[in-house]
Amino acid sequence: MSDNDNTITGDMNIQEIVSKYPQTLGVFFQYGLGCIGCHASSYESLAEGVMMHGIDLDAILKDLNELIAKIDAEKEQ
Repeated sequence: MSDNDNTITGDMNIQEIVSKYPQTLGVFFQYGLGCIGCHASSYESLAEGVMMHGIDLDAILKDLNELIAKIDAEKEQ
């Protein structure tokens, strides 16, 4: 990760993640989380959301954080 540590964690709010990094929508859709705009995404943590959908938290966190690292690296160039 970059020095400003924008790491996404399981306790972060889904809507907060998408608001800060709209590019993550593709990752959420890839995992079948199309309910990003639903009411629950405003208060549900990522860990809670993926658990309800039977998604591996570690796998989605890995993909989300790899994308964020790439975005941050491009900003630093």
